[in-house]
Amino acid sequence: MDSPHEAVPSEPVIFACPMHPEVTDNHASTCPKCGMDLVAISLIHAGHGHTSTHVGHEMFTCPMHPEIAQPTPGRCPICGMNLVPVSEPHTMDASSHAPTPHNSAFAPANSRGSVLQGTLYTCPMHPEIIRDAPGRCPICGMHLEPATPDVNDDSALREYRDMRRRFWISLPFSLLTLSLSMLHFPPIDEAISPWVQFALATPVVLWCAGPFLVWAVQSVRHRSPNMWTLIGLGVSAAYLYSLVATIAPGLFPESLKMDGIVPVYFEAAAIICTLTLLGQVLELRARATTGEAIKALLNLTPATAHLIESDGVETDVDLGQITVGDRVRIRPGEKVPVDGVVQSGQSSVDESMLTGEPLPVDKVYGDTVIGGTVNTNGTLVVAASNVGADTVLAQVVDMVARAQRSKAPLQRLADKVAGVFVLAVIGIAIATFLIWGLFGPEPRWTHGLVTAVAVLIIACPCALGLATPMSVMVGSGLGARHGVLFKDAAAMEKMREIDTLVVDKTGTLTIGRPTVNSVVPTPGITSARVLQLAASANQSSEHPLARAILAAARASGTRIVEPTTFEAKPGYGVSAHVDGHALLVGNRDLMTLNDVNWNPDIDQLAPDGQTIIYVSSDGELIGCIALVDPIKDTTIEAVQALHRDGIAIVMATGDTTGPAKRVADTLGIDAFHAGVKPQDKLSIIEGLQQQGHLVAMAGDGINDAPALAQANIGIAMGTGSDIAIDSAQITLVKGDLRGITSARAVSRATVGNMKQNLWFAFAYNALGIPIAAGILYPFTGLLLSPMIAAAAMSLSSVSVVMNALRLRSAKI
Repeated sequence: MDSPHEAVPSEPVIFACPMHPEVTDNHASTCPKCGMDLVAISLIHAGHGHTSTHVGHEMFTCPMHPEIAQPTPGRCPICGMNLVPVSEPHTMDASSHAPTPHNSAFAPANSRGSVLQGTLYTCPMHPEIIRDAPGRCPICGMHLEPATPDVNDDSALREYRDMRRRFWISLPFSLLTLSLSMLHFPPIDEAISPWVQFALATPVVLWCAGPFLVWAVQSVRHRSPNMWTLIGLGVSAAYLYSLVATIAPGLFPESLKMDGIVPVYFEAAAIICTLTLLGQVLELRARATTGEAIKALLNLTPATAHLIESDGVETDVDLGQITVGDRVRIRPGEKVPVDGVVQSGQSSVDESMLTGEPLPVDKVYGDTVIGGTVNTNGTLVVAASNVGADTVLAQVVDMVARAQRSKAPLQRLADKVAGVFVLAVIGIAIATFLIWGLFGPEPRWTHGLVTAVAVLIIACPCALGLATPMSVMVGSGLGARHGVLFKDAAAMEKMREIDTLVVDKTGTLTIGRPTVNSVVPTPGITSARVLQLAASANQSSEHPLARAILAAARASGTRIVEPTTFEAKPGYGVSAHVDGHALLVGNRDLMTLNDVNWNPDIDQLAPDGQTIIYVSSDGELIGCIALVDPIKDTTIEAVQALHRDGIAIVMATGDTTGPAKRVADTLGIDAFHAGVKPQDKLSIIEGLQQQGHLVAMAGDGINDAPALAQANIGIAMGTGSDIAIDSAQITLVKGDLRGITSARAVSRATVGNMKQNLWFAFAYNALGIPIAAGILYPFTGLLLSPMIAAAAMSLSSVSVVMNALRLRSAKI
């Protein structure tokens, strides 16, 4: 078969437009519809009902917009991505236009599609912005984030290190510039000082803060004024004004000189840059952990599997080579590589990382296993039923990624007015310059330049930029003192608005470790004897229920006897010989299969809503042991407090109906769902959101990760899994639900403080800009010099900082 890039000599060369293939010509020209150059093609495969273009040279296309094609490299005119050669593998899920998780284990098995090489980056606020490299959103200036985190992608870490290096390099230059300007230390000649400050500030402004200026220019080019536009204007105004004052001081009137020297503001430009760099370092350090939840999920699957060939030979192969129907061996302690059905062997599998439930599940012939879970104590041979992107774990990863991509941070009040504010400041500065230049006293244009610069300096976004971060910083510390960790400012803003809380049961409402609640003997048998025999029989078992029974026996001082024989019966319980008695300890099915003489009284004596383990001796039922996962001591108080706060509580658990109902009735939960899967929890939250509710989700297991990501606010227990913590926006350090009421109080106080700070920042600008423009000159004859403008700017910043610090004493 011919290569896609081999020309077919026997066919005539025809030229066509890549954008409009219906436009053709027999010689090179331009397309009359779009003006693109026509490219050489050969029309073949006409019998297949379509036209294929065999270009005489390499063609380049956009992975996101395949209709874009051109004969030279470049960027897509629609989304800005780098164009790739048409021969280069690239793919996009046609149904969702979302990249697949970047892990070979999740690549579609035997896929004939192509695979996108590299990571796609998107803006949380504007998901239509997609790039093939990290950077900034051209609309709002936010950091672009991986659409689906790649376990090998370290772009966020590299950007963080770059900003950190720029900050530490700028710091000594800025401090020395500030010292020379404000403290006149070290003492040098006043005529030389501006040049020294120029030399110190220049690398800070042009190199350390160079990206800020680039982003500011991009915001203007894309007609999307944002915070970088303000920062770029403020820094450029201070720096360029000072540069002119240093090089050509004669342009300035004597009234603006001090001891014959025009004041310069290199220190203002440098300090603004350094403070902004510090903010970026703090932001990027937090951003470096974005996607860790998905990365951890991706790492649950092993890289290799023990493949059993048709001749019985066992070979270690890459997981991506496993196909449906292949048999794999899973040894004790190993992770299950794929979804499958047990063909031989018996073991207990720890599924807690996916289900959140603490008890390993016994697996025997015919049972299903889930990829990413852990085989504990036996060897299994499993036939693969789902591989790659079809596994349960891959679906969980996909749900988390989709939920994360579907959310955007709360739009900042500052961002809502930033575009209007920037345009207004620029307009006022231009109007000031023209009015003074045309109608002002001599030297008119010099006065116009000075007042225009003063307007830009006093409108510097330092206070505006500090308004929300300072409140967030102090509010985060306030929350931490009350055991509440906020992942970002958006969570802090939204937490006060939730009206519904969805909670997991195990580990969230309950402790998460089963304990013996009661021992129920049959007539003629003591409770102590039932517990002794059950504990003695379970000495060699690693099952959590067995450990709970042993712990209860030891705590009560019961003498435990060494069994003479022991056999684990996965899915049922254990059998053993103790003191000459043949014992069975397990579920009711174990008793039925061994024809145990059943005592009907036990059905009335066994408590409802608890896990029941039956005990028989020599074929006679002698009693049962009821185990329960205790409710946390603080949960009842927390539920009552949430109800008083107007929060409806919904419990969603993978546990059975009996224990779930017992917990719901005990706590007064408004509604509960039992036996739910991860996707069910996600659906429950989506349903509540569609009804207009603002939903918070509290959970502690990997099975909660998709729901935590989908909820308006995800709340993880600090005692739970790392995956749940990474997926959530809020972590309760002590795993205490009472922290939710504290989080809401912190949210209310912090958002109120943010609004106060924004009001202060805008009020100072609203008062300072007209004064800087010279509105008082007709009445007082005074002009606001850039020095005073800088002082006003600093005063507004100090006011914001001081008001934010008041938040530390807020009552929670």
